[in-house]
Amino acid sequence: MTIQAYLPFWTKLTAAQQQTLEGAMRQKTVDAGALLHSGGDDCTGLLLVTEGQLRVYTISEEGREITLYRLLEGDMCLFSAACMLNSIQFDVFVRAERPSAVVHIPPEVYKSLMQASLAVANYTNELMASRFSDVMWLLDQILNKKIDERLAALLLEEAGLADNSALHLTHDQLARHLGTAREVVTRMLKYFQSEG
Repeated sequence: MTIQAYLPFWTKLTAAQQQTLEGAMRQKTVDAGALLHSGGDDCTGLLLVTEGQLRVYTISEEGREITLYRLLEGDMCLFSAACMLNSIQFDVFVRAERPSAVVHIPPEVYKSLMQASLAVANYTNELMASRFSDVMWLLDQILNKKIDERLAALLLEEAGLADNSALHLTHDQLARHLGTAREVVTRMLKYFQSEG
């Protein structure tokens, strides 16, 4: 699939805008575990996933990680370019969970396209609303679901994403996704095992 096929607004851009975007985009491949965006003042730019899987997460003041959402093939990360979104003021980190291929779009190029093209602006607003919805769903889960329910849901999600029938995750990795302590995950998994 061509990179342009991942961009729903591509055909609505002028030839000059398409040329500018094509000239600015950079493809790169990263290994599992690679940090692509480190939050804070880091304005990486937009990341379009063309292969693999990325994890978008935040870190609490206590140092606990919690997964906000995942990016799969065809997904774009706006929060890695939060500097161009004036109303976004929180730190997110982006890490590859699998070997991945991403296309980097510099924030200044995307911002100028967003200002010049209604199609790009609409796509960006829809994407931001979708990601905000993901984060609000997560907040609802944290506030209203017990840890055993959240862990069970995470295990089912991981099973759906796995390339095979076995999950290869540590208790620590599960805890980081859930924003809890490893010991809590260990206790819950033992409970699940005892319940069959």
